[in-house]
Amino acid sequence: MPTTSRTPALPSLSFELLHHTLRNGLRVVLAPDRRSPVVSVAVLYDVGFRSEPEGRTGFAHLFEHLMFQGSANLEKLEHFRYVQSSGGIFNGSTHLDYTNYFEVLPSHALERGLFLEADRMRSPRITEENLANQIDVVKEEIRVNVLNRPYGGFPWLQLPQLMYDRFPNAHNGYGGFEDLTNATVADASAFFDSYYAPANAVLCVAGDFDPAEATEMIERHFGPIKRRKKPKRPDFAEPPLTAERRDVVVDEMAPMPAIALGYRVTDPAADFTRYLATVLLAEILSNGDASRLHRSLVQSKGLVTDISAYLGTFGDPLEERDPTRLNITSHYADRAATAAVIAAVDEELDRLATDGTEPGELRRAAVQLAATISQELDQVMNRSREFAKFELIFGEASLILRLPGLLNQVTDEDIRAVAGTLVPASRAVLELVPGATK
Repeated sequence: MPTTSRTPALPSLSFELLHHTLRNGLRVVLAPDRRSPVVSVAVLYDVGFRSEPEGRTGFAHLFEHLMFQGSANLEKLEHFRYVQSSGGIFNGSTHLDYTNYFEVLPSHALERGLFLEADRMRSPRITEENLANQIDVVKEEIRVNVLNRPYGGFPWLQLPQLMYDRFPNAHNGYGGFEDLTNATVADASAFFDSYYAPANAVLCVAGDFDPAEATEMIERHFGPIKRRKKPKRPDFAEPPLTAERRDVVVDEMAPMPAIALGYRVTDPAADFTRYLATVLLAEILSNGDASRLHRSLVQSKGLVTDISAYLGTFGDPLEERDPTRLNITSHYADRAATAAVIAAVDEELDRLATDGTEPGELRRAAVQLAATISQELDQVMNRSREFAKFELIFGEASLILRLPGLLNQVTDEDIRAVAGTLVPASRAVLELVPGATK
């Protein structure tokens, strides 16, 4: 299709990427960019919710908190002070398949950021006091974000329990209070020894720095960290669903009903092209007011107040391995409309499988998604995390730079093929009912 004002060209992404591996196994990605005097340091560990042992739900997230409670050469809160006194910012987060930590600093403070991350990779302060304190913090987070909030945990905590059978995929990643209370210093120390080895991590530095100087700093700070065996990642795969699963949850605080449909989709690592077609299908279904589900269920039929389709647990389609899912979630005023909502979704999926996309629809979706990726990479903070994530999940940091071209290769036939697999037998349906209407 020729490029017109209605279908602009996909952006071209170009960044210099340099790779290095330390003797202890730490993989390093450098992305120098001298345009702005800012650097970002990101460290991603190949450990997330799926890595938690039975009886220790919420442990990966709890451990993320512990990593901010002091380290080999730093007292509690010193990490915070060092970053903030440099005019920087920092954070960390736990995901299904990884945990990340990052700082954004003025470029002259790069070595400070490297020292901070190396120091806690070497030895975080895992003490009875720190553990007890952070267990209380995580419990309060659960109370605020899940237990005392409308739609708390819907659907990211509840839908997997219906869709999956294996504990790593199905359990509550935020954690149960009993499991959190029973966590011990020995548990935390063993978790660190197993998963926080240099060989189980990727370090990415992005922004304003000299690669040779940065490499020397990295070798000096991270090189002496003792090499430990990289844990073998278990196979978390499950057989595809062959019959629809349904369940109902009651939310005492929710003002209106909601529904979540979860469809098992192809393994991103096994068939990336087909997976990208699923990503674009989600864009076609719900990205913007002109999307198919919005036009049909909100504007035309007036069945729902909102509807969205997205891949993965938190809406990032490229941060999970197998198994992962396409989620379609919606809120609506009348519980009696539940069957009509599901039927309308099925109708749109069937239309895509049978008739394919409308003229220009696929191209617009590809351009919109590529533009979003390009905008995200404009920020040095996102750049360091994305390059590290792609290196960790897919073994190729530069894959994100090739995405616009790969998206452009997805065809209407690919979209029809994927839509044809999104049938009732391949999904789970979780209905949320407001407590007042029980």
